[in-house]
Amino acid sequence: MASTGDAQSPNSSLPTLPWKRKLADLFTSFLFRQAFRSDFTVNRRFLRLFDRKLPPFTSRGVAASDATIDSSTSDLWIRVYNPLTFSNSDPLPVIIYFHGGGFVYGSADAPPTDTFCRDFAREIGAIVISVNYRLAPEDRFPSQFDDGFHVLKAMDKGAISETVPENADLRRCFIAGESAGGNIAHHVTVRAAESEFKRVKIVGMILIQPFFGGEERRDSEIRFGRGYGLTLEMTDWFWKAWLPVGSNRDHTAANVVGSSISGVKVPAALVVIGGLDLLRDRNREYVEWLKKSGQEVRVVEYPNGTHGFIGKPDLPEYSMLIQDAKQFINKIS
Repeated sequence: MASTGDAQSPNSSLPTLPWKRKLADLFTSFLFRQAFRSDFTVNRRFLRLFDRKLPPFTSRGVAASDATIDSSTSDLWIRVYNPLTFSNSDPLPVIIYFHGGGFVYGSADAPPTDTFCRDFAREIGAIVISVNYRLAPEDRFPSQFDDGFHVLKAMDKGAISETVPENADLRRCFIAGESAGGNIAHHVTVRAAESEFKRVKIVGMILIQPFFGGEERRDSEIRFGRGYGLTLEMTDWFWKAWLPVGSNRDHTAANVVGSSISGVKVPAALVVIGGLDLLRDRNREYVEWLKKSGQEVRVVEYPNGTHGFIGKPDLPEYSMLIQDAKQFINKIS
């Protein structure tokens, strides 16, 4: 069951991970050490050995198509998911989605991203626009924020109208993201709230285990920093590879609660927290920061949720998330 409102701390004793999870963590650790070098560069050639790509296709009642956003770079493009169970006359909300991956890996055509966006579109009844943004360390902060905002501007100008279905209701747009994508979603949403659009209206944001940080360690970072899908070693590496050279984790791109959004009307937020995620305490602080800033926010916490559970459709938290997001979107819409 998901808990809402003020989340409670889990029991002091840590749960025993199933053997499949332990094997997965060992494999993840192996990939990390092979792909991410000590000089904060990425072995892309090695990563491509495990980085299967999916072309756009129609499956499980959802059609997908790709569109280029910026012809000057092959890395910024979108994949649009259209649930076919609705008629063209049914206006559907639009979800602009940013995948996770510590800002340094992942893509819109990776199987886990494709599966999640396809399920999101079908179960919620929405047009999902999955953004393939540039990656660090080749493109550091703020490239990913710029890419996300560039997509919004392209939508507002009608530059991708041939790819986005006619029944996409651009006045009901939600910005969503998981992990690093959640960080991007926050910053893009704030930038959008400070800007003017003619066609696009952002009415909500959905942040799934958003990747926030800071120099001072939190209890959840220490307790769940090893063996729970995402490790403290990994997060430290990701920040170093993405943030401006010479900066630390208190940079406002990472430690957002150190910034101010006073006077900025950010749309209603749904924040999804994993009870066994090392980012748990950072996510809770973010929720309290939003509330103190006068923003509307709903939080759901899955006590047994480890980081990255959206990449595992067989986990109960996966289905729970889709239903919680559906309720949030229906309420806001």
